[in-house]
Amino acid sequence: MEPPVSEGYAEFRGYRTWYRVAGELGSGATPLLALHGGPGSTHHYFAPLERLAAERPVVVYDQIGCGNSDRPQDIEWSVDLFREEVNVVRAQLGLQRIHLLGTSWGGMLALEHVLSSAEGIVGLILSSTLASVDQWAAEQVKLRDALPADVVDVFERHERAGTYDDPEYDQAMDAYFDRHFYRGPKPRAELVSMSGSKSVEVYRAMQGPNEWTVTGALRGWDVRDRLGEIKVPTLVIRGRHDMSTDPISATLVDGIKGARKVILENSSHTPVLEETDQYLSAISDFMQKAETH
Repeated sequence: MEPPVSEGYAEFRGYRTWYRVAGELGSGATPLLALHGGPGSTHHYFAPLERLAAERPVVVYDQIGCGNSDRPQDIEWSVDLFREEVNVVRAQLGLQRIHLLGTSWGGMLALEHVLSSAEGIVGLILSSTLASVDQWAAEQVKLRDALPADVVDVFERHERAGTYDDPEYDQAMDAYFDRHFYRGPKPRAELVSMSGSKSVEVYRAMQGPNEWTVTGALRGWDVRDRLGEIKVPTLVIRGRHDMSTDPISATLVDGIKGARKVILENSSHTPVLEETDQYLSAISDFMQKAETH
């Protein structure tokens, strides 16, 4: 029997944040709340997580400004805004005790949430994420420069000119993403859906024109010196070919006492899609062990 699925909206700052619940909240099992990346991405690539709904409720939502949520034009995009949204979603859905999973920007948001003295976090899953945006940007430059010379030339030419919207620049970005974001078969329905409903506006306001040029609200973001404050069981999981490289991941693993590490050898930045069975098994095992911590 398939677990029930429900959708709705949380009220947030006069706008609506769309959410989806697979499974039965209040069933006694500790729910998994998943925070998507971007900023400005959507919940779509989390679809495989719903396979875990047989053992616990799985909650996803589209952050304000993207996907099925409202897209206000009169709001200042900031880390504080999205951190507040996590609190509102938890409060309105009654998510008092949770496992918290965040991927990429969602992992940064998960760290922000935990470091804001949030209560009821049973386990923290940091998936393909980071603790310092400057370290991230520096590592992305290395990945970019390891691409074929003609691709690097396109990047450099358009970045000098500031022509980030040029189709040729988009093609170069595809080469980077094909190597380090998603390496599986295409087209992939979840990524097609995400692409059609993500927000470039939010991404640029928060991040900038690309992963190595941080001009938005995330500029200077760094929680490396606060990782030691995290006392909840933590899993750091990523793909071998991830944008979250060895040094980025090591910062998290070394900084959080007792953090467990899992690397999926045939994945990049979206192991939930690239090696789904292994990913779900790893996080399911982690959550079960965290509950006996």
